[in-house]
Amino acid sequence: MAAASIPLCVDLDGTLTHSDLLIESFLVLIKKNPLYLFYCVVWLLRGKGYLKAQIASRVAIDVSLLPYNARVVDFLKREQSSGRDLYLCTAGDQRFAEQIASHFGFFKGVMASDESRNLSGTNKAGALLARFGVQGFDYCGNARADVPVWKQARRAIVVGNRHMQAAAQKVNQTTVFFESKRSFLRLALREMRVYQWVKNLLIFVPLLASHRFTNIDTLIAEGVAFLSFCFCASSVYLLNDMLDLDADRRHSRKCKRPFASGELSLVSGIFLMFILLAGSASLAVMLPQSFQFVLACYVVTTLAYSFRLKRVMLVDVFVLAALYTTRIVAGGAAGGVVLSDWLIMFSVMIFLSLAMVKRYTELDKTQRDGKASAAGRGYLTDDMSIVRSFGTAAGYVAVLVLALYMNSADVKVLYQHPHRLWVLFCLLLYWISRIWMVAFRGQMHDDPIVFAIKNRASLFVIALCVLTVLAAM
Repeated sequence: MAAASIPLCVDLDGTLTHSDLLIESFLVLIKKNPLYLFYCVVWLLRGKGYLKAQIASRVAIDVSLLPYNARVVDFLKREQSSGRDLYLCTAGDQRFAEQIASHFGFFKGVMASDESRNLSGTNKAGALLARFGVQGFDYCGNARADVPVWKQARRAIVVGNRHMQAAAQKVNQTTVFFESKRSFLRLALREMRVYQWVKNLLIFVPLLASHRFTNIDTLIAEGVAFLSFCFCASSVYLLNDMLDLDADRRHSRKCKRPFASGELSLVSGIFLMFILLAGSASLAVMLPQSFQFVLACYVVTTLAYSFRLKRVMLVDVFVLAALYTTRIVAGGAAGGVVLSDWLIMFSVMIFLSLAMVKRYTELDKTQRDGKASAAGRGYLTDDMSIVRSFGTAAGYVAVLVLALYMNSADVKVLYQHPHRLWVLFCLLLYWISRIWMVAFRGQMHDDPIVFAIKNRASLFVIALCVLTVLAAM
């Protein structure tokens, strides 16, 4: 029988697209309302097909933004141009499958799950046998659930790794292989944003401010707190990116993130998120309860930020400032250091300014792209001038707080040469002004704290600040 007369049936999740629509739609649902998590448990008791149908009826996914496998799409276009009939055969819900088929326009038919049937594994094999007969179709898939289908197909087309190819060849000797090589470790580290761990160095600020950095026990406690916060923060980054797939895919730079691009599976992301949380909690139990309480507050606040607060104008930047300051509070709790009101006030204002820098930079990029509002945010590009005003004002208030502190009685207790701290005042005034000049010119492409670590001028200023503090002691 000629190949052109044999229909080609194509799986969706992991084959035509790098993503998993059940996981994606589930994340969209709980982002809409986290209480839907309990509904999902009830729906699952009635079957996986029913669960998928209930989720699909409540959420919308822009199928044009999904991370499709370009090699598979090109292969399907060639097959369709040669006269073959293409069918989309997926365990995904019928609604999503029909939207994707309509998006491409080259599928002759769709077979998908509905409320009464989950079209996966033996169910899919049975449905294809009933429609096309034994070896009356070719099948393109990617997972072990596809093995019963490959067994009944004329030809097995495998998208994935060598292990999956071997599994297919055990049941079907006629196999075509599209290899997909991915470095899980490299992708996981990228998605964990390990480079953002520099923010957690703020945990050591109380140690420096209290002049206790020579105390070994306190230093070890701060190191454990640092690692705990790093693992916790990375788990939150994973969750945040999984909840923000739609907005990230619309962003010129964020669309390359492993989750948004489909390079790293969402299932792996969820597993890794819980592993990191467990690691963070294991380290936290080694520290005082006050640190555990601060860490718990950080987790709750970041979850609130990820689910809702990041889309609320102004509240988002106040929360970001609070989250930065929480790292300093956590450092004090871990090392048993009592934080001064001066340090807390300075931290809130300086980090509020930097949070404003972050939003201003996003709005500037949005405006350059010709858009009126930032996706997933509560701001318009028309708000840029007022955001800049708020941010610069907060930065200069932080400098003022530092000046007032240097004139207080507290300084004379801690420092032998307090007058030398005025160099610190000048350095901070220069740095915050420069940060805003860089942002105004459109040259700020990172989180401002990450930018400070990468930028030579900022690193030089930070080094001078540390030397100034040491010289004043």
